[in-house]
Amino acid sequence: MTDPRGFLQIQRRLGPYRPVAERIRDYDEQHLHAPEGLVREQAQRCMDCGVPFCHNGCPLSNLIPEWNDLVHRGEWLEASARLHRTNNFPEFTGKLCPAPCEEACVLTINDDAVAIKEIELAIAERALAEGWVVPEPPSESTGRSIGIVGSGPAGLACAQQLARAGHAVTVYERDDRAGGLLRFGIPDYKLEKRSVDLRIEQLEAEGVSFVYSVEVGVDLSADELRARHDAVVLATGAQRQRDITLPGRELDGIHLAMPYLIAQNRRVAGLEADPAAPSAAGKRVAILGAGDTSADCLGNVIREGAASVIEIAHGPLPPGRREPLKTWPEWPALIRNYPVHEEGGSREWQIETVGFEGADGRLAGLRARRVDYPEYAETRSRRSVPVEDLLLDVDLVLLAIGFVGIQPGDGLAEALGIGVSTRGTIETDGAQATSADGVFACGDCVRGADLIVTAIAEGRRAAAAVERSLMRAPAPTA
Repeated sequence: MTDPRGFLQIQRRLGPYRPVAERIRDYDEQHLHAPEGLVREQAQRCMDCGVPFCHNGCPLSNLIPEWNDLVHRGEWLEASARLHRTNNFPEFTGKLCPAPCEEACVLTINDDAVAIKEIELAIAERALAEGWVVPEPPSESTGRSIGIVGSGPAGLACAQQLARAGHAVTVYERDDRAGGLLRFGIPDYKLEKRSVDLRIEQLEAEGVSFVYSVEVGVDLSADELRARHDAVVLATGAQRQRDITLPGRELDGIHLAMPYLIAQNRRVAGLEADPAAPSAAGKRVAILGAGDTSADCLGNVIREGAASVIEIAHGPLPPGRREPLKTWPEWPALIRNYPVHEEGGSREWQIETVGFEGADGRLAGLRARRVDYPEYAETRSRRSVPVEDLLLDVDLVLLAIGFVGIQPGDGLAEALGIGVSTRGTIETDGAQATSADGVFACGDCVRGADLIVTAIAEGRRAAAAVERSLMRAPAPTA
């Protein structure tokens, strides 16, 4: 590093966000571009720690100390090259990743971590602005064909790696646009869709073909898919949401979160949306959940102009401070605040929903009880003790309480002859290969709902596995 003592002299600082009063009136991105001077200063905090545990925290094994040093010295083009060497879409991770690399930073032991995510985003944005992100088509074709089912981050990363290796790649997407949850799940205020469009254009220029509005297993049979391609990669995601079974669940006004988020993204994009999807405008809203999905609902609900909104989690209140000597370099259990939590509404923990009340078939109230976890601080026991009963006046409840695997019903996994685990995910051998010869899988459909950075990493690993498999197979004849 150019300044191994920089971390002793410089405190962690992050780039600015748009004012709350301004950003809640639109769906433009919340985060502003960080000034170059700030980014180079923060890169100076990355120390010559000998063993960079940030590599351990990053599923992509990004070359973090290398591009931090390059940014500090103002060598942005080379920094972009190093970043793209391991990450196909750093602007996505720079905006959306929770940064496990920062939790693994050596500085976290006794100080604030290096602002790795901020630096990564600055490199990615500089590369796009300067025109350094260009198509990299292969010099020759291998004559092999791969079909990829799903165009989320795992499928896109896999497609790009295989196309650059010279294979003919076709991506099948059941929606009318590519991107998966990047397009229709993540709100625009976190990720503008022009970023997704730019990467789709890049992949098309590299030879990737996209087939839209085709659901494999329904519109295209598994047998036909296998007949068209030398290998198949499943990157279908894990969008089967966890539901609840409580008195009053049948009332009108209780909805799963993903249909709401998808409809909102389509409305913002000016596309046709499901007319059955709810709107939060003018309503008293309760969001059940405490993760990314519930926070995404919160931001949308606020922008729609809800009369009130409360985000409810039933679990114990997580710690607000790190205990690095107990957790480092692993991901610690902490309360995670997002920019939307500055924008409005309230957030409650340790409230257990027990049922719903309504009138004339419409939701009118949420029955709950406040609970305590007396043993949690010492033993992490989640044994709850009721404290008081609550009745919340609500018109709309959004269920954002997690995912339970791949969506059932189409029989694709069965038709391809591959196993599905008890968790509802596709079984692989640990190297992205399924039990069916020539069929691979990656991303959330294998891991369950996970991070975008992990999906990209698995897409790259699946591409490498396909490449190894095709290299062992006989070459196609003319």
